[in-house]
Amino acid sequence: MVERQVSATRTVATTPDRIFELLTDPDRHSLFDGSGTVLRAQQGGPQRLELGSKFGMDMKMGASYKILNTVVEFEQDRLIAWRHFNGHRWRWRLRPVGERTEVTETFDWSTARIPLLISLSPFPRRNRAAIEKSLHRLGELFPG
Repeated sequence: MVERQVSATRTVATTPDRIFELLTDPDRHSLFDGSGTVLRAQQGGPQRLELGSKFGMDMKMGASYKILNTVVEFEQDRLIAWRHFNGHRWRWRLRPVGERTEVTETFDWSTARIPLLISLSPFPRRNRAAIEKSLHRLGELFPG
């Protein structure tokens, strides 16, 4: 079977609840986005994400665009994932390690409408690099 996800893990010098607070606040997503595409949360969306929340983001990848995401996985202080219309997911998994947290971010296109198209595109490679940058930025937000 073909692998249809890319991920990376980093240990961050804070507790899972503090990281989860950041992940569930769409207004703060641009602070840790390593792709450089997340500009800001659209007005009128939820201030805190939970299972089933829908939130819009203003994005820019060459041209500016808007995207609507839905939270599809949620476990308080441990897991959050969202997807948009194409079905692929961005997942954040947190595991406490003493006073630190092991953070794994995953781009999972196994749930996409047409996963083969994503597999053949440059997105998996680009997203792996963006995930590494996101985890680095997250570490900078919580330097310990």
